[in-house]
Amino acid sequence: MISPPKAYENISFLNSPYCRPVRLQLEYLHPEVTMSEEGVKSTIVLFGSARIPSPETVAECKNEKLAGLVSYYEEARELARIVSTNCQTNHECEYVVVTGGGGGIMEAGNRGASEVDCKSISLNIQLPFEQEANPYVSPGLNFEFHYFHMRKMHFLQRAKAVVIFPGGFGTFDELFEALTLIQTKKIDPMPVILFNANHWNKLINWDYLAELGLISPKDLDIINFCDTAEEAWKIIADYYA
Repeated sequence: MISPPKAYENISFLNSPYCRPVRLQLEYLHPEVTMSEEGVKSTIVLFGSARIPSPETVAECKNEKLAGLVSYYEEARELARIVSTNCQTNHECEYVVVTGGGGGIMEAGNRGASEVDCKSISLNIQLPFEQEANPYVSPGLNFEFHYFHMRKMHFLQRAKAVVIFPGGFGTFDELFEALTLIQTKKIDPMPVILFNANHWNKLINWDYLAELGLISPKDLDIINFCDTAEEAWKIIADYYA
């Protein structure tokens, strides 16, 4: 007589609706334990579009306006180099760059850290259109999530700053999640840095929200603007001076 599989070895049972709480717990525990073992004390989060081309792929980009955003790739790459060089020492890793693990701005962040032989983290997500992890992520720090909310929790779990480059719906979601959690004091205050004030002010009339009383004027203090990697790093360094 063949013995039935143990519950924790029964894949169909683990993937059933009954085990959703177990899967949620695993999506919390696996990155948490791994990052602790890897000595990751704190992170700098880079958000932005996966569609922004790299210098190597910009010639293939058929959208002229999108191709014009290639400079953001280089700034994200440089910021990751600066942050990683200044903050990672031996096993104690402060300000480790974390991205969503895909292409574009995410690739640039992981690439910059890799170029100075430092660790970086990927928090990837299963999507209907496959998002492959970029090749620059540290092998032991590449995670894939099924649940968006667990992924977003890990983005901010160790974060000391959130840096936002131009992006689409996903980037907006991540930006406003961070702003809301800081505004409502659910997480510790930290710099939220947006690249290119003109770009973001065209998209969102921040002053109008405050003028209507929909947010407090002091809520605007959460937001910082910059144009270069050096400016972004100065905002972070000054904040924690």
